[in-house]
Amino acid sequence: MDRLAGVPAGHELLLRLAGRFPDELLWRLRDWLAAGDTAALGAVLPRTLLRHRIGLTGHERTLLAEVVGPDAPSRRLVEAVLPGTPPAPPAFTAGEPDLATWSALSVVRDEASALLLAVRDDGARVLLVRDAQRPHLLAAAVARLLRVHGDRVPRVEALTGDAPTEYHEAACTAAASLWSREPVPTG
Repeated sequence: MDRLAGVPAGHELLLRLAGRFPDELLWRLRDWLAAGDTAALGAVLPRTLLRHRIGLTGHERTLLAEVVGPDAPSRRLVEAVLPGTPPAPPAFTAGEPDLATWSALSVVRDEASALLLAVRDDGARVLLVRDAQRPHLLAAAVARLLRVHGDRVPRVEALTGDAPTEYHEAACTAAASLWSREPVPTG
């Protein structure tokens, strides 16, 4: 199997798991995905879902099956993952930018259309990148930059279009806009 075959499905699934999956693991899995290591992702993801009793919707289970692949040793675990629906999203507020978030802008500027900053009700900072061209690579690059600036657990959501989940909609609605690409005038 092509080692990059599960990358789009992996990115979408990890986006859908934001807010439900342990943040400490989510950024690491995104980093592995950016490196093209879908085998490691496929091995760890089903086990973590089972360990934390995180249920998946039918669509999410399809994405998981695509990430794990038909011949993977952990394929049997895909069917063991519980069915479920995403919980209500947490509350978000607008975040205050700092050096780390302004540094992230230098990475995002050529790859996306907007950068937003929200703070989750547990105090976690969440950077939201809209219309990312290569979302799996951009999320990992910004997360690494935030780690250099001292974030032990970076939370970067690289969205490819409209907010795909209630979690992202709630975050985007409350977030402070740090930067937005100006529309190019026509005519």
